[in-house]
Amino acid sequence: MTIKLFSAAVVFGLTTAWAQAQVLQDPQQVALVAEQFLLDQASVYPGTATVHITPPTIRNQTQCSDLQPSLSSGARLRPRQAVTVRCLAPSPWSLHVQARISIEGFYYTTNKSLQVGDTIRLDDLVAREGDILRLPANAIIDPSLAIGFITTQRINAGSLIRSSALRDPQSIQRGQTVRTIARGAGFVATSEGQALQSGSPGSQIQVRVGSGDIITGVVIDAQTIQVLF
Repeated sequence: MTIKLFSAAVVFGLTTAWAQAQVLQDPQQVALVAEQFLLDQASVYPGTATVHITPPTIRNQTQCSDLQPSLSSGARLRPRQAVTVRCLAPSPWSLHVQARISIEGFYYTTNKSLQVGDTIRLDDLVAREGDILRLPANAIIDPSLAIGFITTQRINAGSLIRSSALRDPQSIQRGQTVRTIARGAGFVATSEGQALQSGSPGSQIQVRVGSGDIITGVVIDAQTIQVLF
């Protein structure tokens, strides 16, 4: 055997041995990790989730002992979803896994037209069943977030109820007269003012008091502001 042939045989043998030593990642394992991750994410929704995963194509991704799935930061579940699966050990790599997901659950429409300022009652609601992931992000799927709330715009009969069309009955509206409470060490002072902003309980708004000064406070209920020091 010539030197060139011998060298080629050695290189081929080493390459074959190295390739045999590299155990590639099982795509079904990656798919299962992504599927379970999406099912966990879907568990916070009131409905039954179904997930279909397309196993990824494995090229040079070696077998992983620590797979970590994730969604893009701030992303919400969508009917067609990409899950990033990262290998943390022993050799880092990442794959994007494509999935289809549906969540069969209930959402709510109105059974009559509602005018601005109406308070929604239980008998104003009609439950519909469908894939809630295909609804707008602000669609009401929890009736407790509609019953007792006040409409801020007209809602036609049979229309989807959206949170953007409702306000908390304990919220304060811009321009209304409010009571302010200031608490300190050993004292409580109350006064009246005019709300310069709208806000729901827990939010901060500005209020103009009788002296003309503008203060900031936290909405407590539909009439009361807790002054901040």
